Amino acid sequence: MKRIATAITALILMTGTAWANLGPLVTTADLTGALQTDPPIILDIRAPRAAEGKPNVETYTAGHIPGAINAPYGRFRGPAENPGQPPSEADLTTLLRELGLEADSRVVIVHQGKDETDFGAAARVYWTLKSSGLTQLSILNGGLNAWVAAGQPLSTDGATAQPSTISVAFSDQWTASADDIRAILAGQDQALLLDARPEAFWSGETSHAAAARPGTLPQSRYFEHAGWFGNGPAIIDATAARALAEAQGFSTQEQLVSFCNTGHWAATNWFALSELAGLENVKLYPESMVGWSNAGGEMANVPGPIRNLWIQIKNIF
Repeated sequence: MKRIATAITALILMTGTAWANLGPLVTTADLTGALQTDPPIILDIRAPRAAEGKPNVETYTAGHIPGAINAPYGRFRGPAENPGQPPSEADLTTLLRELGLEADSRVVIVHQGKDETDFGAAARVYWTLKSSGLTQLSILNGGLNAWVAAGQPLSTDGATAQPSTISVAFSDQWTASADDIRAILAGQDQALLLDARPEAFWSGETSHAAAARPGTLPQSRYFEHAGWFGNGPAIIDATAARALAEAQGFSTQEQLVSFCNTGHWAATNWFALSELAGLENVKLYPESMVGWSNAGGEMANVPGPIRNLWIQIKNIF
C-alpha cells in the first residue's frame, strides 16, 4: 500500500509539474488539465463587445473561457497611423498592472481562432509580454473556436484581476529597430530579412492602406505566415516547425528578422521560428513596412508609373 501511495503522489507531482510548464503552444486538453490543477491566467485578447449594429458573436462578452480576463489586442498595438509600434513602457506597465500580471505569471493567450491571420494577434501579444519580462507564456492552439469544438464550457461573467506592481523594462532582445534594418541593408550586420506577407505584397502588387507605397525591404525573401498552418487555424507543433525551418534553410541563418505590414503576420513567423522551432536570434521588426515606408526608407519591388497604373486597372476589374 505504501508503494502505491508513493506512486500516486509522484504521479500527482509529475502532473502538476507538467501543467505548470505548459510551453509556448497548448491544446484544449492541456489547458483543461491545467485549470483543474494549477490554473494559469487566461487572457482573452478579443474585443470586449461588438461595434454598434454588428453581431456580438466573436467578442469577450458573448462568451469566453470561464475565468478569462479580457485584454483587447488593440491595447498591445500602436496608433492608427503606425499600428505596429509597440506601446511605451509606461503604457505597458499600466496595462500589465491592470491585468494582474507579474514577471513570473503563467499566462495563456486566447484568440478567436477563426483563421491563420487571427493567430498573428496572439503571437504579437506573446512577443510583447515576453519582451516585457514574462517568462511563462502560452498560446491556445486553435483559440476559442478549438475550445468550443472540444465541447468545453463558456461563461458570460466578466473576470477582473487583482492589480499587480509590475514595472516593465522592455527588452530589445527579440526586436529589430529601423536602425538595425539600415545596418543590415548597409552590410554592417548580417541577417535574413523575412517578409511574412503574401507574395502580392512582397512583389509590390498590393500594399497596406497606411503604407506610403507598395514594395518590400531590399534583400528580403518572403515566407508567408500561412505556411506554418495546415488546413485550419491551428498552427503546426514544434516538431513540424523545426522540420519546416530546416527545409526552408532558416535554421542555418545566423540572424533572422521577421517583418510584414504592421508586425502582425510577422509575429507568427517570429513565434514559429523562435518559440516552436527553437531558433536563436530571431527578431521581429514591429513597425514593419508601414513604419518603414512612411519614414522614407529604402525599398525594393516598388512599381514604376506604368506598372502602378496596370496594377490599379487590375484592381478595378
